[in-house]
Amino acid sequence: MQQRRRVGAYGVCRDDGRVLLVRGSASAHFPGVWQVPGGGVEHAEHPAHAVVREVTEETGLTVEVAGLRAVVADVVQFPEAGVAMHTDRLVFDLTVVDGELRDERDGTTDLARWLTPDEAAEVPLMPFTAELLGLPVTPLPAGQGRRASFPPPPADRRLRFGAYGLVTDPAGRVLLTMIADGYPGAGRWHLPGGGTDHGEQPVPALLRELVEESGQLGRVTELVAVDNLHNPAALGPEGRPLDWHGVRVVYRVVVEAPTEPRVTELAGGSTARAAWFDPAELAGLPLTEIAAWSMGRPRR
Repeated sequence: MQQRRRVGAYGVCRDDGRVLLVRGSASAHFPGVWQVPGGGVEHAEHPAHAVVREVTEETGLTVEVAGLRAVVADVVQFPEAGVAMHTDRLVFDLTVVDGELRDERDGTTDLARWLTPDEAAEVPLMPFTAELLGLPVTPLPAGQGRRASFPPPPADRRLRFGAYGLVTDPAGRVLLTMIADGYPGAGRWHLPGGGTDHGEQPVPALLRELVEESGQLGRVTELVAVDNLHNPAALGPEGRPLDWHGVRVVYRVVVEAPTEPRVTELAGGSTARAAWFDPAELAGLPLTEIAAWSMGRPRR
């Protein structure tokens, strides 16, 4: 079965104890199943922009992003299409600022409603939505997901979803990794982390990468933000320019018992070395944009 990937952006809107939900239409992968509004992130699109666009398309409401609530992943099998679809779902808290609630026409949803928790518990929910609402997670109804069609992605376009850590120890030092030769940003100091594997949740992926890149055992304490990177001509190990779209979530991580950093991943990986730095040492380092941004420096 072919492994495919997508990134989706979704929003939690609340009003007087109710939550905004939308129902999958006949053209959706799961008709009749409800979820918080949202959908696929387009190539090069920032997820925070995508959720605003999607909510307006599906509900008629204009919203603002109030914060990043959660990041989860799931895999759905589509046997008739021969595809296992991994979806990375970024869930934002949203505030409604304008508009009048209405149903989407000729789209992948057909109803938009404010539902109380009791009302939401009575309708079929996408598992990630049930979990968000603190309701029992049940399998999707039998016979669903048969309308799937997955055209092949463009040959020179890539999507990468990664989880990275702003990693510190009890002494206040910051752990950074240097990008190896042959990779975009070679020679710069970067946040530990990297791309998530098919079927992998972001937090376990980050902790795995932390061990591979530095030999450290960490504990995730907070989801910080999402960063969006579009490089239409990235040149890396593939040997030719590729149109890369990277969606990267950043967490705070604490290493309670730091050791001397040591790269444990196989030779030829993207990490040349890793090191702990006192805060005063960071000012003179060549940092990647996401590392500098995560430590409070303004974007260029």
